[in-house]
Amino acid sequence: MNDAVKNHWYPVGLLSDLPDQRETLLLGEPIDLGRRDGTVWVANGAGEHLPTVERFGHLWTSLGKPNRDLFDIPEANSPGRRLVDVGSVKVKCSPLRAVENFLDIAHFPFVHTDILGAEPHTEVEKYSVTVREDVDEVWATQVKFYQPQAAKSAEGGITTEYMYRVATPTATVLYKTCPPRPGEWDVIALFVQPLTEEWCEVWPWMALYDDDSTMAEMVSFQQLIFMQDRSILENQVPRKLPLDPGMELPTRADLTSVVYRRWLKRIGYFYGAQRVAA
Repeated sequence: MNDAVKNHWYPVGLLSDLPDQRETLLLGEPIDLGRRDGTVWVANGAGEHLPTVERFGHLWTSLGKPNRDLFDIPEANSPGRRLVDVGSVKVKCSPLRAVENFLDIAHFPFVHTDILGAEPHTEVEKYSVTVREDVDEVWATQVKFYQPQAAKSAEGGITTEYMYRVATPTATVLYKTCPPRPGEWDVIALFVQPLTEEWCEVWPWMALYDDDSTMAEMVSFQQLIFMQDRSILENQVPRKLPLDPGMELPTRADLTSVVYRRWLKRIGYFYGAQRVAA
């Protein structure tokens, strides 16, 4: 495992539900974590304490020595937003597959039928993807898609505008049309903990403007969406994310995935990736 993998920050627990001690895996290595006397801690198998960050309602850590702070989501500090800890789901797939699925627009009508998409509205309009070199993040903008129910707060179908942001290889943020507040963005993030190369724990998190839904309703809505994705993720072959362009043929709608895979290769992040055809 190279430093390009070890030196990133990874989510390992919810701050609102942190026990005194819990065992888990990170990048195939056992770690312990918990809260003791009001202070959070994470230790590796040798008992050595690891660096920690508390942000977005989650505890983050690294097996290496991160050369930059954990990314920020400024909208999380906007007055009136409701910050939603969705919980976590373990998925038998590559952590990179989990991120890429989150970036995939074309599957909405077929996997999230009558919620995030519906036939015959299946066309993905042309959009833009770039790597923002100043922050080394992948951004997809000008993404538009018709959705029967874009959010728990939505009433009726609307054409939803999206922006996708890949902040780290295993953390991605979605900005989308906010039905109750035109001109604002709802924020939905997917933080992925790589347990192993083919098994991950996914921690969704949201920052929403929604004064009508209960917290339980917002959590339930997002959990429904991800559980629909889970069966697709666990049946993808190969389990690891192919980085060889010849292994899976992309379409125009897959532009974000294409740029994401190229970016992973450029930064040398291969944990959970299949680099050559088997």
